[in-house]
Amino acid sequence: MDDFSDIAPPPPPTTLLTAAQFQSGPTLDPLARILTYTADEWEKFIDEWATDGLKKPKYKSVKRFSGSNDRGIDIAGFMHKSMLTGVWDNYQCKHYDHPLHPSDAWPEIGKILWHSFCGHYVSPRAYYFVAPRECGTTLSQYLANTAVLKAKVLEVWEGNIRDAITKTQPVLLEGAFATYVDAFDFSIFQAKTVREIIEQHKQTPYFISRFGGGLPSRPKPDAPPDEIDVCESGYITKLLAAYSDHLKKPISAASELTRKLVQHYHRQREAFYHAESLRVFVRDKVEPGTFESLQDEIYKGVIDTCEATHPDGYQRLVAVTDRAQILPLTAHPLVHSTFPDDKHGICHQLANDERLTWTE
Repeated sequence: MDDFSDIAPPPPPTTLLTAAQFQSGPTLDPLARILTYTADEWEKFIDEWATDGLKKPKYKSVKRFSGSNDRGIDIAGFMHKSMLTGVWDNYQCKHYDHPLHPSDAWPEIGKILWHSFCGHYVSPRAYYFVAPRECGTTLSQYLANTAVLKAKVLEVWEGNIRDAITKTQPVLLEGAFATYVDAFDFSIFQAKTVREIIEQHKQTPYFISRFGGGLPSRPKPDAPPDEIDVCESGYITKLLAAYSDHLKKPISAASELTRKLVQHYHRQREAFYHAESLRVFVRDKVEPGTFESLQDEIYKGVIDTCEATHPDGYQRLVAVTDRAQILPLTAHPLVHSTFPDDKHGICHQLANDERLTWTE
């Protein structure tokens, strides 16, 4: 019994537990999360990355090739419209339960050699292996030494490559093809780390919904310009109509308003630009349709107020914007980036879109 000792309790936490952590546990590092992906989820992740994170910095277009006759191409990034006959890069995305072995890579390298020799495409400028568990030590060493990689390809051709390139025939390493392989630039074959892919995925609107972390702090919105912008024409027309209904006389410009209503008018423009700044801020940071779903939440929250009976259009507008500003929106993904002025301004965006109006 002398070998037993009491178990010491864990040290007390040094930070406060948030509601999100209480419900879902600590945030999982994206690299660790990716290791849990099925093949289907990995493909979705790669498609998200290729759509925006890969294309925007360097390519004119990015395409995925699928089917049994892909000729060794998985995701291709094209520098210009000539595509496979111009400058392009290939990203071979594999999902295995192990780091990539040389035997996983040999047939893929063979396809590039054979199909570029046959003229199906020019050799890619770069060829990257991409896998959730990356390349194993042996394959990484081969990829880091062009001469060794070339020697190994020649060595294993008969046993690992010649019968794996096409289903119709073995590809013999002889004659003109052997000469082509001997002159081929094997330095194009490289490995892309998952950490690099994650960093590029951060530039897509899918990163936050996939890995969490929330949005960064918003910059302050710009003040409305002195002149009415074309993007304001719809809601400004409806706003002036509401003032006309309230004052019981035609109003065609803000200069015709009372001091109180002029102040109200300027607050409406400020709120509209506040909401516009939110729309622009989240545009490339969240999945398409996220901001529009926020507009829908505001619309559903105020439409009954808008359709109720009011003494005039101005009072209807005030009732609707007051209602909008107190809507909780606690379940919406943009809740922590949305301020009362945004909710107010979204009402004018909805007016621009003909979804809300202040006069009957």
